[in-house]
Amino acid sequence: MDIDTFLRQRGGAARTAALAKAGYSRTRLAKALEANQITRVRRGVYSLPDEGGVLGLALRHNARLTCLSAAPIYGLWALREAEVAHLSPGHKKTVPGTLTHGRLLHRVHPLLPVAGLADVLIHALHCLPEIEALVLVQTPLQQGDVTLDFLRRKLPGNRNARARAVLDYVIPRADSLLEVLANYHFRRAGLHVRRHVQVPGVGEVDFLIEECLVVETDGVTHLEPKQVKKDRARNNATVIGGLLCLRFGYADVVHHPERMVAQVLAVLEQSRRGAFNPC
Repeated sequence: MDIDTFLRQRGGAARTAALAKAGYSRTRLAKALEANQITRVRRGVYSLPDEGGVLGLALRHNARLTCLSAAPIYGLWALREAEVAHLSPGHKKTVPGTLTHGRLLHRVHPLLPVAGLADVLIHALHCLPEIEALVLVQTPLQQGDVTLDFLRRKLPGNRNARARAVLDYVIPRADSLLEVLANYHFRRAGLHVRRHVQVPGVGEVDFLIEECLVVETDGVTHLEPKQVKKDRARNNATVIGGLLCLRFGYADVVHHPERMVAQVLAVLEQSRRGAFNPC
């Protein structure tokens, strides 16, 4: 394998030890440097020219990426990209222009300068706003990479109460980020929510709220013509079956959750007042 491919598989940077283990001798590294194939970030660390990125930054400071900066490495959902690098430096010195997290307590990534998944999640639960932390921890908990009991044990005492509270909103299964967010907002509003309910004549719906209102959360695939026709038929079947139905898209759920919840509450209030009684 050429050195360019090797480094790209590791995010663009690697330590000398990793390169030597892969068979790249000092002579070979020297030739690659001379040919401008690679650059020396610092002693013992090499990267592709201008492609070390945050991984190169972590190697340069003998640190490891964690929290939001590690989310892409582990394929975790995130509402935004990290504006600055989240690092666990492994020493007391703070890396300028970065967010510093505590020391690592669990096994680290085997190839990259990245904290282990357990530490990434614990750091996120302490660092990020509640809803962003929830989104990030949902995927590994849902897939069984870690368990709720494990994280709760790692977050004891009053000082970790806020972090533990986030875990109360993790759901056993979410087919999309929108489901996680919508469920969070509906529950925060005090609504009785059931997820992934089988409705006769319709199939599985995302949410059944207060046993009378179906709510569907639509990602980008629901804008495709074939899916639009399918969704229209499901809406009609829902109403024919005696239930109300609302649909919300990405912008509604992510950017205007208060408006989404207000519309749900308005329909429920109309129902309580008898507005949808038979003609």
